[in-house]
Amino acid sequence: MRNVLVVGATSAIAQATIRHFAEDGDNLFLVARNAEKLQAVADDAKVRGASKVETWLLDVTELDRYQEMLDEAEKSIGALDVVFVAHGTLPDQKECEASVEETLKALSVNAISVIALLTLVANDFEQRRHGTIAVISSVAGDRGRQSNYVYGTAKAAVSIFTQGLRNRLFRSGVKVVTIKPGFVDTPMTAHIRKGPLFASAESVGDRIYKAIVKGEDVVYVPWFWTIIMTVIKLIPESIFKRMKL
Repeated sequence: MRNVLVVGATSAIAQATIRHFAEDGDNLFLVARNAEKLQAVADDAKVRGASKVETWLLDVTELDRYQEMLDEAEKSIGALDVVFVAHGTLPDQKECEASVEETLKALSVNAISVIALLTLVANDFEQRRHGTIAVISSVAGDRGRQSNYVYGTAKAAVSIFTQGLRNRLFRSGVKVVTIKPGFVDTPMTAHIRKGPLFASAESVGDRIYKAIVKGEDVVYVPWFWTIIMTVIKLIPESIFKRMKL
């Protein structure tokens, strides 16, 4: 039985992942900002077999409440074995280009909040020499593209930060899993026209669960994004800057 903290528990991908932990009978501490949606996720987890489910309301921009949240999680379900960070937003690139405020807001939610939380978790896990940290980044962070480079910047920061944590914490026995989904059919992408590269939240959640259990390093979801992003990263900048991506 594991003690699992999920931040951003109401996201479609998080919900799909939580179901697997619930079916394993794990203890869950679920964090999100919408009380009604969070309770629905908690109720579903209980029905699916979770041994214990506790909830905590938090806006991830409230950085000063992170330690309180972590303390409450351990008080409620015990010392944490898994911390899964799944929160994020998909900002409007054009709005960000026109507004410093919107750009900083996007970076705050998608990068700064994640880095702040992982700093606290990493120190705790390193001291105990135990635990798995799993974080949703994105293929968007592998290369800056004109269509979403603000979001990509945030995810690139998360990917590099988790890579550094993985290198630092390896000798302590702590595992750090960086998850890089491609296009996923969720409410966050509802405005985007769906194509053959889109995956379901259920299939992505299943793959994330397996990656966490195995303690993998970097996981592209679905697998074919490994090939796609390898090709994209190999394109010379002199050519890439002329492409409309």
